[in-house]
Amino acid sequence: MLAALILASVAGLASNAHSVEPPAKPVTMQQVLEASKPSDWRRPDPNDTLYLDLPGGRVVIELAPAFAPLHSANIRTLVRARYFDGLAILRVQDNFVTQWGDPDAEDPAKARPFGQARRTVAPEFERAIAPNLPFTRLPDGDVYAAEVGFSHWMPAARDPQAGKTWLAHCYGMVGAGRDNGVDSGSGAELYVVIGQEPRQLDRNIALVGRVVQGMELLASLPRGTGPLGFYEKPDQRLPIKSVRLAADVPQAERTPLELLRTDTSTFTALIESRRNRRDDWYKVPAGKISLCNVPLPVRKPPAQAR
Repeated sequence: MLAALILASVAGLASNAHSVEPPAKPVTMQQVLEASKPSDWRRPDPNDTLYLDLPGGRVVIELAPAFAPLHSANIRTLVRARYFDGLAILRVQDNFVTQWGDPDAEDPAKARPFGQARRTVAPEFERAIAPNLPFTRLPDGDVYAAEVGFSHWMPAARDPQAGKTWLAHCYGMVGAGRDNGVDSGSGAELYVVIGQEPRQLDRNIALVGRVVQGMELLASLPRGTGPLGFYEKPDQRLPIKSVRLAADVPQAERTPLELLRTDTSTFTALIESRRNRRDDWYKVPAGKISLCNVPLPVRKPPAQAR
């Protein structure tokens, strides 16, 4: 009898073992994106979108008026006055920035006029935290700030005790170059981060937006041989064909893009998929992620993607 009970018990255990489902395999970022809904995506505002056209193609930049409204307005004024047309890439410093503007800016006799744009703009290095300012916080720590995450689609940091928040110098972020004076960054000279997150610049310069398409056109340029990566000869500089606001470009000539919203459960799932990479190649998931390592997906609208 006892032997029969033991056999029955073992058989039951074996049966239960076969019925237990294996743990679900964690999803990849690609699977998160494939499962996304149309409402998880957004199209950038044409009034906040710049087209920087270079000989090799188009760079699309999204401005950040929620953090730099004065700079954004001044840049729009400069763009509509065709200020940047015919200027040049002036500086490419390895693992740091690519910078563009007027090669003759320091010569009053040759400098391009600003027109109605302002030559000085109040510093917009940080702003107050506000209830209407969305913030998707990352679960992991940060060296430079008490909290980091994404706000208005941009990588951001904040200090709740001080009540301040600011944009972060991640790859692809665009800033307004300045001299020592805090109000000297008008937006007439811009740079984009092409290196490893120089976050020491945070709150020392106004970040005005980010490149959402075309980074390869700015990051792969020859490095300057002068101090700080400046080009030493005029023929080394890459000319700028034009800079336009998307709102001022005919619909047929615009670049259709959709950007993943950063205030959705889909974006939260994407963050988790990158914090704990369990693709077949990964053997040891990191379990953490830094602000500048979170990708911000961009795609063609589905109708154009077919």
